[in-house]
Amino acid sequence: MPNMAKDILVIDIETKNTFADVGGQHNLKDLDCSLIGLYSYNFDKYMAFREHQIHEVGPILQNAGLIVGFSINRFDLPVLNKYYNFNLLSLPRIDLLDEIESAYGKRISLDLLAKANLGYGKTGHGLDAVEHYKKGDWDSLEKYCLQDVKVTKDLYDLAKKQRFLMIPQKWSERMDKVELDIKDILMNNPNTLF
Repeated sequence: MPNMAKDILVIDIETKNTFADVGGQHNLKDLDCSLIGLYSYNFDKYMAFREHQIHEVGPILQNAGLIVGFSINRFDLPVLNKYYNFNLLSLPRIDLLDEIESAYGKRISLDLLAKANLGYGKTGHGLDAVEHYKKGDWDSLEKYCLQDVKVTKDLYDLAKKQRFLMIPQKWSERMDKVELDIKDILMNNPNTLF
């Protein structure tokens, strides 16, 4: 069997609780993960790991060549860090929101970015995911999370292909073009194995 290249993974997580439950955003570490959604480029497969399977994701992340996400540096990876005996923020990664903020000077929601560039968006709000968890509605929780993974993957693929994304303006029909040369970003990331 040929040696498979290091995988690129797209990640999104959902939590059991909210910032209101833990006393605010400064208590991010007190959020608990309910579900991890992944897309594997090597296997062309979407996967969902429930709370009792979180430990299974550690080796998958640790062996990835690149982790792609949206706000993963500020949210997903810091929340997940307590579950593993290695630092997730030391892994090769690209955070699309950080790259947009760096290039454009502003942040944007995943939903607005997706609708402007892909013509479709998220299927709900993060608080919906907490409600799905509380009700034990795992099917809805997985669908919601994996839709966010798909949106992030499709935005990454589009940015990689065309080297820009369009940013919609509030209160206006105008769109700004933000250059995002993914190949250049990856080449300048010392942790990236590509």
